[in-house]
Amino acid sequence: MGADNSARHRQANKLKRREQARRGTGKRLLIVCEGGKTEPEYLKEVRRARQLQAANVQIMPSALGTDPLSVVGYAKRLFEDGDSHKKIEPRAFDEIFAVFDRDDHQNYVPALQLAAALNRTLRNDLRQLVPFAAIASVPCFEIWLLLHFENVQHPISRFEALDRLRQYLPGYQKGAGSHFSATHDRLDTAIARALALNQRHNAEQGVELHCDMPQLLAALV
Repeated sequence: MGADNSARHRQANKLKRREQARRGTGKRLLIVCEGGKTEPEYLKEVRRARQLQAANVQIMPSALGTDPLSVVGYAKRLFEDGDSHKKIEPRAFDEIFAVFDRDDHQNYVPALQLAAALNRTLRNDLRQLVPFAAIASVPCFEIWLLLHFENVQHPISRFEALDRLRQYLPGYQKGAGSHFSATHDRLDTAIARALALNQRHNAEQGVELHCDMPQLLAALV
């Protein structure tokens, strides 16, 4: 009995030390992206601009493929199992985000549904239930950047979104950097426009414009 109490006491102290360390460094976020460069580079630029610690805000491309269901699945696996090569400890996060586009993915809606099913069902190393959110863009990530310049109201294809964005950012290339610095002075406008769109159209419709980037940026503080 005494040994059991001693073990529980040691475990409680361990959890307490983890919690104290977490409070000193802010929320620990795991962000897994469909894209290998465009979204990760944008988010890493946000991380640098807001002086967030890279150890606390892990931004990773999906290692299981770029379809939305694989992105969600990899985020779950990386959270649960960690990755010693990436210096990620198992369950060492307070929030999880899976970032992906609508594009023409057949498993887009199932990915949204899986992320919703995982929300607050996984426990982290502090035994806390962890929020799990899908960050979807319809039709694509470029709609988020375009909203900095245009109050887009009607559905457009990802090709049109890219063409229209290049009217404002002539050198824009997917996978290149500096997209945040090129648009951050219009950030509040883009957030307001995206939130207005999201009030009218939910992500599962998959046709009408939608963008969850404001939710993710609100967590990056």
